[in-house]
Amino acid sequence: MALVEAAKFFTGFEAALARGRLEAAGIMSVLFDTNMNWGGFDLGVVPVRLMVDEDDLAEARAVLSEPDTDEAPSDHSPPPGPWR
Repeated sequence: MALVEAAKFFTGFEAALARGRLEAAGIMSVLFDTNMNWGGFDLGVVPVRLMVDEDDLAEARAVLSEPDTDEAPSDHSPPPGPWR
């Protein structure tokens, strides 16, 4: 098992979201350099690297390139509920 870089992120928040997407798809991953990305801002520091097993690289990149399907509805109406 060799780890390879699937993606880079300039904030730990973005990296954690991407890792969650991979986890939901059943792909194990780990974040490298999270402590080098102090403050979570793009200040020219080392980016957070999302690492996966080399055998999962193609699938991981495919998952990460898929559009996010959890977006808000285009009409921005509130979800149905008993409070209406």
